[in-house]
Amino acid sequence: MITPDILPILRCPTNGGQLTLADDPLIQRVNQAIADGTARDQLDERVTAPIEGGLVNSQGDRLYPIRGGIPTLIVDEAIGLTGPSEAE
Repeated sequence: MITPDILPILRCPTNGGQLTLADDPLIQRVNQAIADGTARDQLDERVTAPIEGGLVNSQGDRLYPIRGGIPTLIVDEAIGLTGPSEAE
């Protein structure tokens, strides 16, 4: 997982903004959306693999998944969030 000392140096690959760790309720909602088949990446493709964690961009509209303890900071693979309330 992401340690507190590395989090400040990770940046959103889209705009260079700060990333924050997704909380457990958000991870559960994203995994439920993945199970339901409604989670989409930035290419509008269905996300099929569950996540163990995530990094949320400063706008709260995109989550970079963490799988196997490794964050995926590839813009196209970021999971879209439905709105700002999803990131809170």
